[in-house]
Amino acid sequence: MGKPTGFKEFTRELPSKLPVEDRKKNYKEFVSLLPEQKLNEQSARCMNCGVPFCHSGCPLGNIIPEFNDAVYRKEWKEAYEILISTNNFPEFTGRICPAPCETSCVLGINQPAVTIEEIEKNIIEIAFEKGFVTPRKLNVRTGKKIAVIGSGPAGLATAAQLNYAGHEVTVYERDPKPGGLLRFGIPDFKLEKTVVERRIKVMEEEGVQFICNANVGVNIRVNDIMRDYHAVVLAGGSTIPRDLTIPGRELKGVHYAMEFLKQQNKRVSELSIDEKDIKATAKNVVVIGGGDTGSDCVGTSNRHLAKSITQFELLPKPPENRANYMPWPTYPMLLKTTTSHEEGADRIWEVATKAFIGDEHGNLKALQIVDLEWTNAADGRPSKFTEKAGSVREIPCELALLAMGFLHPDPTGLLDELGIELDERGNVKATEQAYQTNIAKVFTAGDMRRGQSLVVWAISEGRECARKVDIYLTGSSLLASKDSSLFMQA
Repeated sequence: MGKPTGFKEFTRELPSKLPVEDRKKNYKEFVSLLPEQKLNEQSARCMNCGVPFCHSGCPLGNIIPEFNDAVYRKEWKEAYEILISTNNFPEFTGRICPAPCETSCVLGINQPAVTIEEIEKNIIEIAFEKGFVTPRKLNVRTGKKIAVIGSGPAGLATAAQLNYAGHEVTVYERDPKPGGLLRFGIPDFKLEKTVVERRIKVMEEEGVQFICNANVGVNIRVNDIMRDYHAVVLAGGSTIPRDLTIPGRELKGVHYAMEFLKQQNKRVSELSIDEKDIKATAKNVVVIGGGDTGSDCVGTSNRHLAKSITQFELLPKPPENRANYMPWPTYPMLLKTTTSHEEGADRIWEVATKAFIGDEHGNLKALQIVDLEWTNAADGRPSKFTEKAGSVREIPCELALLAMGFLHPDPTGLLDELGIELDERGNVKATEQAYQTNIAKVFTAGDMRRGQSLVVWAISEGRECARKVDIYLTGSSLLASKDSSLFMQA
């Protein structure tokens, strides 16, 4: 490595953020980039550890020690080329990935881990600034046409890779702009949509075609897609949210988190909203669900100037350090305080919602909740709960946001019409070895295949699926596999 003693000389540092009161005034990103000297020091902390577990911790297999070394030497183009060889969209993962690579960092055994995600973000932003990111022009086209249904991270990665292989790729998106979850699910204060648009522009210049307001199976005929393309990739995501079927669910003021977040993203992008406004302004807001989507609801509600914000979680409060049942280098479920939590919210663990309570006009006015008592399994994991006697109570609430995750893709419409087989969880049935459905020319990738997961996993799925489609169409592939940093011949 560039500086073998760097991990002894420098400690982990992250970039500065705007003060809470300033960043709550708008929806712009508020985390600065590291100065060059600090970036140099952070990359110097990467050890010559022998076996870099960060490789296996990253679903994309990013070549992390090598790009850290290039950053230390200030070889920005080299760092960019190493990074982009395994990750099509480091500007996305560098902002919103929970960084499983860092939790498997060898240095993290007894020191704070290397700031891998932050270094990744800086590499790609410097690459754009210095003009390294340019459209890749292809000299040869195969004549094969592929339709990708869905323009989220899995669909974009699939499209980019298949385009690099020389195929003609058309991406169909049911919303008015491409990007899927990246555009309509993740708030701008975490991922500004100019970042998404910048990447879409590069892909268009490379030859990928995007058709929006195109809901295949609704306003686009499935038979036309099957007739006009040599292969079809389903990358529509896991879109059916987990519901909370308790008394009062029908009250006005109870909404799925994604309804709330999508509306706000449309406002920021100045897109039309056909549904009734869902706003947190001057309301007591309760977010039911302790994950990242719930956190995004907290940050958005703060910017709406909610009267109060409370976030519920069924499980006990996570530990701050690894427990025995989450050994290194596995991804640990630790207490996570996001930037949205910093902006203000009450977080309550071990609580369940028993009923939504309304007024005489059918509007939500309160929640009936109960505290839980958990018992642990032999390894220390929480295993089952009971309601705590005498803890049932009501709290005021005019807006309840259900952020409890997603179950599976929507089986109606496209999947039904195609006759696609589903697995026992309701996801599209396809093996990781082939990414191929029960219909030979139809493939699938991302949350639609594996279930709700991370953006970095969706990109990985898209890349792997593209390779399988390429092999199906041509008999071999020079597209990179996640099992190697080299281009492999099938």
